[in-house]
Amino acid sequence: MRLFTSKLFWIAVAVVVIASTLPLYVSGYILGLLTVAYYFGVFAMSWDLLFGFAGEVNFGPTFLIGVGAYTAGIINNLYGVSPYFCIVIGAAAAVIAGFVLALPALRVRGPYFGLTTLVAVLMLQNFVVVFADLTGGEIGLTIPDVISIDAGVNYWIALGFMTISAAILFGLSRSPVGLVLQASGQDPVQAGALGFNIVKHKLAAFVVSAFFSGLSGALLVFYFGTASVGTVVDIAVGVQVIVAAVLGGRRTVLGAALGAIFLIAAGEFLRPLGELATFVVSAVALLAILFFPNGFLGTLLAREART
Repeated sequence: MRLFTSKLFWIAVAVVVIASTLPLYVSGYILGLLTVAYYFGVFAMSWDLLFGFAGEVNFGPTFLIGVGAYTAGIINNLYGVSPYFCIVIGAAAAVIAGFVLALPALRVRGPYFGLTTLVAVLMLQNFVVVFADLTGGEIGLTIPDVISIDAGVNYWIALGFMTISAAILFGLSRSPVGLVLQASGQDPVQAGALGFNIVKHKLAAFVVSAFFSGLSGALLVFYFGTASVGTVVDIAVGVQVIVAAVLGGRRTVLGAALGAIFLIAAGEFLRPLGELATFVVSAVALLAILFFPNGFLGTLLAREART
């Protein structure tokens, strides 16, 4: 019952209903733009689960995204197996990589966790360049198969995936596990004194984040038909994911998806400005973060709670 009385739930329902009607009256180009935005929405929601609730700043979300994307793309390129099988393998590889990274990383505190994840991204970038015969190097890896060439089909896949991911991540954030994560993020010493295994819960959150990041990354490359450092591994992509999550609203999960859609749409709308477009979008994001530290959705919910 609390779920159905939650403002976040009804906001999410409204967004999904509106998004479901878009194929009726927008062009294939707009659908393609939103398809990418929805995948980035999953990236941002996955990141928010770890940062917003567990309080761990992951500066390298593209490590998990890149592992899932490149694993799926390489398997399809080498063996020509079904894209769906490759996507599952890519998600599994991201979970394994996330688990291996999180074990040592979660045992350090403060900025050292973030630095560990950032180094992981740099290592993955170096791997892609060094093993260019396997990964395509700086040019990129061409993937033989795509899920569909129909813009409408790709749109519905992305929207359905984002909706299901949002439901799972939102439910997890409101579960007892999410409450423990939130307590450990605010005061890990007190949470530990209450008998909670902080490392175990944070490890679980990292693995869940890795699964959705890797799965979304694998789906994205089968939409693009290529995998490259600039699209799935670059640090700038990770910054965009982080800004989207903070811009939408920390600890809202759903706000992260809205932030990602806003950034992608704003960047495309301002494309005629050329290089200036990035500056304008970045400036708007910076001002929003400075004046609305809880994000757009977080600020809206806080104001409604006060009234």
